[in-house]
Order: sequence, then structure tokens, then C-alpha cells
Amino acid sequence: MSDRDGGTTELAARLASGDRRALARAITLIESSRADHRAEARALLASLPPRETPALRIGLTGTPGVGKSSFTESFGLLLTERGLRLAVLAVDPSSARSGGSILGDKTRMEKLARTPGAFIRPSPSQATLGGVGQRTRETIRLVEAWGADIVVIETVGVGQSETMVADMTDIFVLLLAPAGGDELQGVKRGIMEMADIILVNKADGELKSQALRTCADYGGALRLLRARPGDPEGFPCARTVSAYTGDGLEAAWETIEKLAKGRQANGSWEARRRAQAQTWFSHAIETGLIARLHKNPEAAARRAELARQVADGELTPDIAAETLLDAFAPVSHPS
Repeated sequence: MSDRDGGTTELAARLASGDRRALARAITLIESSRADHRAEARALLASLPPRETPALRIGLTGTPGVGKSSFTESFGLLLTERGLRLAVLAVDPSSARSGGSILGDKTRMEKLARTPGAFIRPSPSQATLGGVGQRTRETIRLVEAWGADIVVIETVGVGQSETMVADMTDIFVLLLAPAGGDELQGVKRGIMEMADIILVNKADGELKSQALRTCADYGGALRLLRARPGDPEGFPCARTVSAYTGDGLEAAWETIEKLAKGRQANGSWEARRRAQAQTWFSHAIETGLIARLHKNPEAAARRAELARQVADGELTPDIAAETLLDAFAPVSHPS
């Protein structure tokens, strides 16, 4: 890929100039699992200049059918009309057969996809917990180098842990549909605690009154949670929006801006970014060690034998895992 694109230096320069085709090629390079492409990807990332003004990273999650793509398109059009450059990383469920994206969010946000100031990239989650693609964090670096002011990470939202989403974004938004008391009780406390802002979608037509009641219910539930130190008064909070009519989108953006500016002013933004970088450093070490164990023929053979012993009841899973780690990643003890 480097020969065809003129090398990673040229690709980085084209990317920084706002070239959409260069961005698409760079992301394809980042997502490749080939060893030579991974080396090129690392070189590309290393050559990217730091951003003077950080992009705002927004995590968006919600159950399937709540209207995440419709909301993202309407919200994205609002932002681009204001002159902001937007990147949407829509993480799709992966096909177990091909490993590719199933839903194809780009085809469901046709108007936004045609907007010059927007870039949409559907990406297969590849069974990664949290609904986040394996290379999502690296892709964020690329779209920020391209010039994105806002990066929206729209996740699968199928009940898996969303911790990984919160660990790579500045503001975490939970999108919900109008619901009754029973549905409210069914929302997991963990996701409520991670959400900075809850948006109740479909607040239009016959559902508007129910959406307002739902928003009030969630607002009451959020007041029982402890506010994050340093956040402006009134957060976390709940608002109503309609992706269909556009009602509430302006207010939602003003709410997001207020929280972002408050965190930037009190230093919690920078502290959060530093903590996230450390978290992903640890994650990279863990995934790298596992990948190297898989690629080592001797380790693979030993693992297969230990797996047989576990299946036959000869060893417990914990003892078998410890045996494998002692053989290929031993812990040195001071003499």
C-alpha cells in the first residue's frame, strides 16, 4: 500500500490537507491485520502532527431500534451547517462468516454521507467487547488529523459492556426511546452511571407526551446518582429530541458544549484524556501478548494440548492457563 500511495509520509500530508480519499485509504491501512500493513500503520500514526485544538469525541450508544443512525444524521447535519467538520465512526456488528459489517450505517445516513464536511466510516466490531472496533482508537487519530472538529462513535448497543466507549470519548451520550416504568427499571445502573447525557428520542407526534414523561423519569433517576467532580451544575442530565422533526437538537448540542467547556476549564478534560491513554496502553499490551501467543507455533501446540486436558477434566482452566503462561511468559523472582 505504501508504494501505491507514495509512502506513509505522503499519505500523512494528504490526510492533513483534508483529502477524504487519503483518509479512507489510511483507515483501510489501519484496519488491516497484515504484518507489513501494521508496520506501515504504526509509521503513519507516528508521523501525524499533534492537534493544537483537540476534537470533541462523543460516544453514542443505545439499544437497536432507538434511532441512533437517524439521530446521528440529523445531529450531524446540524453540526456541518454550523461549519464544523464531522467524522462518524459507526461500529457495526460483524458477520461471523466474513467478519465484515452487517448493518452498513453509511447507507442509512445517505444525506450526511454526501455532505462535504462529514465523513462516515462503518467498521465491523469483530466481536470486540463494548461494540468498539479493534482499531477504533487509531481511526480516531486519523480523522482528527484529517481535521474533524467532532468525532461521533456510534456503537452497536446490544447489551455488551460499553466501558470501552467511555474510555475513548470525552462525553458519553445514551440514546433511549420513550418507555414506561417497567422499561425504565430495565435500564442497567452501570450504563446510567457512565452516561453524561441521556437523550430520549422520538419526541414527536403521539409519542411526544410519553417522551416528556420518560425524560422526567430519567432525570429523576440521574439526580440520585453522584455528579462527577468538577462537572457543571445539572449534570448528568436528560433531554428530549426528535431525529425526525429536529426538535431538541439545538438544545442537545448546547448541552454537550456546556459540559465540554466546563470540563476543559476545570482541567478534568485533560485528566480524562491522560487516564484514557494509560488505559489503552495497558489494553494494547494485553492484546499484543495474546496475539504473540497465538502466532507462536510452540505455544499454539502447547495450548491445544492443555485445552484437551481441560476438556477431559484432567486440569482446571485456571491451572492450565497458569501452566501456559509460566512456559511462555514466566514471572522472574528476585534471588
